[in-house]
Amino acid sequence: MNWRHQPVCCSACPPGENYLEIMDAKPEPGPLSESSELFSFGVIADIQYADLEDGYNFQGSRRRYYRHSLLHLQGAIEHWNKESSPPSCVLQLGDIIDGYNAQYQASEKSLELIMNTFQRLKVPVHHTWGNHEFYNFSRDYLTNSKLNTKFLEDQIAHHPETVPSENYYAYHFVPFPKFRFILLDAYDMSVLGVDQSSPKYQQCLKILREHNPNTELNSPQGLAEPQFVQFNGGFSQEQLNWLNEVLTFSDRNQEKVVIVSHLPIYPEASDSVCLAWNYRDALAVIWSHKCVVCFFAGHTHDGGYSEDPFGVHHVNIEGVIETAPDSQAFGTVHVCPDKMMLKGRGRVPDRILNYKKERAFHF
Repeated sequence: MNWRHQPVCCSACPPGENYLEIMDAKPEPGPLSESSELFSFGVIADIQYADLEDGYNFQGSRRRYYRHSLLHLQGAIEHWNKESSPPSCVLQLGDIIDGYNAQYQASEKSLELIMNTFQRLKVPVHHTWGNHEFYNFSRDYLTNSKLNTKFLEDQIAHHPETVPSENYYAYHFVPFPKFRFILLDAYDMSVLGVDQSSPKYQQCLKILREHNPNTELNSPQGLAEPQFVQFNGGFSQEQLNWLNEVLTFSDRNQEKVVIVSHLPIYPEASDSVCLAWNYRDALAVIWSHKCVVCFFAGHTHDGGYSEDPFGVHHVNIEGVIETAPDSQAFGTVHVCPDKMMLKGRGRVPDRILNYKKERAFHF
């Protein structure tokens, strides 16, 4: 397998040993009733558009539909615009264009095409940054681009500790009373998109090399912690401290919280190679609070799901890039007082995401 000089992503990697069992054990969805719906939101992941002929992932085992991913996006937007109750927003979970664009000097052109397509959407879209964003652009470029949707954030009055730092790309917003969404920067700690002469790059490279002795840092071969590869990243302590402050406020305010990240953080819902570097640290913060009900991520292309011991649902959305022309890959999440219901399209299955009993709303 040639890992070098390729814009890799997680589905390039050998699956974790429990992956097939997880994928085969998807729960049977129950009936989706929207009678008590409070609001809804859309989800889509790993579009990875490029003006290229179909190709394959780096194992040669999965077909990738580079051009057709644009048509899938157009179809998803058309669907959301026609829904009888439009979603309050759409979560774009990262890897919006493919890394191959950089090799063909087509990064800006492809991004412009995709962003113009998103402009047809009648509701706001929140953009997450993944590894393919950093194959195409520097962090500084992304910060000043239309992929920075931090302007959509909500401020919590008199709680300055809940204002995110400019050192990472993260924010929170409230699409409906008592529901807070938090968008995390899973590449806050990363060697991607960072100036190689900077102290942060050297720090992240040191962390990566301490856990990955391979010459090719995109290879997980032989690693005890296979998530320590170059195409992943992690959360700085500064960002985790901020997350803890927001969740503390949400606990006190009796809010429900949905967290969004490109990288998954729960091993039972994901290929072990796809996890954030310090996923355990993120879980420790989340598990110390009662308010988190769901964690949405992309990156895995095959999708995945598990409910953790603390009742948090970890949902990894199937990737558009590996979705055949006759299928689809997006979903709408209908939020109710006692549960969330994911209505998937094409490869994305329906899921019932019940809140823990003590977390149900009483109106």
